[in-house]
Amino acid sequence: MNYNKLSILFLLQKARINKQGKCPIRCRITYLEERQEFSTGQFINPTSWYSKFQLAKPPDEENTIINTQLSLIKSKINQAFLYLQVNSPEFTIDDLMSQFKGVPIKKELGIIEVYNLYLLRIKKLINIEIKLVTFKKYEESLVHLSDFVKWKFKTSDIKLKDFKANFVTEYEYYLKVEKRLQLSTLNKAIQRFRKIVMFAVGHNYLEKDPFILYKAKRVKKELVFLDNVELHKLENQNFEIKRIQQIKNLFIFCCYTGLGFAEMMNLKIVNIIRGFDGELWLDIQRNKTQKNYRVPLLEKAKIIIDLYYLETNDYLFPRISNPKFNAYLKEIASIVGIEKNLTHHVARKTFASTVLLYNDVPIEVVSKLLGHSKISTTQEHYAEVVQKKVSEHMTNLSHKLK
Repeated sequence: MNYNKLSILFLLQKARINKQGKCPIRCRITYLEERQEFSTGQFINPTSWYSKFQLAKPPDEENTIINTQLSLIKSKINQAFLYLQVNSPEFTIDDLMSQFKGVPIKKELGIIEVYNLYLLRIKKLINIEIKLVTFKKYEESLVHLSDFVKWKFKTSDIKLKDFKANFVTEYEYYLKVEKRLQLSTLNKAIQRFRKIVMFAVGHNYLEKDPFILYKAKRVKKELVFLDNVELHKLENQNFEIKRIQQIKNLFIFCCYTGLGFAEMMNLKIVNIIRGFDGELWLDIQRNKTQKNYRVPLLEKAKIIIDLYYLETNDYLFPRISNPKFNAYLKEIASIVGIEKNLTHHVARKTFASTVLLYNDVPIEVVSKLLGHSKISTTQEHYAEVVQKKVSEHMTNLSHKLK
């Protein structure tokens, strides 16, 4: 049997004979092993219907009208079928019914297709809400997703209607086993994909969120920061080579301000303002969140600013790339005798831990000074430090209550 062939059959609904002894004529269409039935609006005496010929007999005036109406219905269905064959090679019996009734067919989009629609949308937001580097990350994640669809389904795209809950776990498995991504990188790829899925749900391309039962595996990173001894050791070390000394100064500056690398590099004189308290503050925009936040300048940070204040025409500090900055830091750590893996981000962690939390600055204030959008982010990253401070306070309290 050819299941791709369209079958049109008229049949009587004999269980619903009316007072005139007539019953409704229904039309049944079958395509891709799926059936749809609907009323033709015609009624006939059962004895006048010849099912084998799909005709009403004998050819009197009433039967001629019935045959003409049924012929028009059949012709209209065939026209709808032919149209879909030409314009939509992949269509369902529901699409056929919609075309027959003159109802616009809702296009069934594919996962990759929706991802590309989302990319077109956020591309217009570059330098408005997002950075170019963020857009590039979404493009990179699209490559991972496209590769997975080809690997799993042997096609370039799959329809959203075929998108099941296990798709996410299978995709996660693929990124882990085939792509060999680290858990943090894998989670980011899944996170970006989830935004595309929410975009599809929000635009009614997809009825349900397949992520509803999915839970990402958390990445527990070791919190690396300089303690008081290491920080003071680094502060007191001077280097004869100017470039090395500059890197050390910039690192120390961030240990007392908590600036990320991009914020440090983009810092200008205009970002130093006089605050409501009459003291100097940094008024900057976080590169990651595009949100403005303010950091009060501690004395040790002011000293470093003074070293470069007269040298600058635009940016406050000398220009350098993040990889080179971190490469110099590894040399510095080796010379000073710090065994920790020193990167610029360690300075931000040191500011939060050693400079703020270990000096009893409340977690709410720390969150504000770090420019975190949610306090839960700060609590999650610095839970260990907070726990140690709680322990210290409780020990002191215990001694006082003796």
